[in-house]
Amino acid sequence: MAGDTYITVVGNLTADPEVRTTSNGGTVANLTIASTPRQFNRNSGQWEDGDSLFMRCSAWDSTYSPMASNIQASLTKGMRVIAQGRLVQRSYQDREGNNRTVVELRLDEIGPALTRNTAQVTRNANTGGGGSRGGFAGSNNGGYQGGASYQGGAGAASAPMGRQQPAQSQQAPAQDPWSSTGSGDSFGSFGSTGEFGGSGDEPEF
Repeated sequence: MAGDTYITVVGNLTADPEVRTTSNGGTVANLTIASTPRQFNRNSGQWEDGDSLFMRCSAWDSTYSPMASNIQASLTKGMRVIAQGRLVQRSYQDREGNNRTVVELRLDEIGPALTRNTAQVTRNANTGGGGSRGGFAGSNNGGYQGGASYQGGAGAASAPMGRQQPAQSQQAPAQDPWSSTGSGDSFGSFGSTGEFGGSGDEPEF
């Protein structure tokens, strides 16, 4: 749409996507992507992490595109993703009556970044004339633990029909600060509180 600002973000999920149903029956998924640039330090001769950008994102189910449901079934905390959408700004009142303004990414597309994962795509059954986008029901490779439909390992694609090899658990790359799935991750709930306009204080759409 003319005048919209579209961006692409690559990073790791700071927490599992939060999916809820609004009062008018809509289904929305909220998630936060931590995008951390890396730069080469000529003095130390090593790559170093820069300041992370925490991008709050939302996606909705529609008649022909169950995107929020696909996100819930496919993506989990720590997984590296690539997301594309448009920036939107909205204002609301929190539970204490304070006026808040947030900027978030309204997702058009999102999926695992294949630099750190492998995935097999399972197409959703058609829900109408326009069909719908497929969800990810594949595997991960690089230590990222998948959701309900994220199973298998890098060798799953070569397994005989009807059989699937067990998942291979690996350590996440040391240079990736957002790949941890442990409960001790202090950033695991980032964006889920009212501190940065999280969904905890937001009214239903």
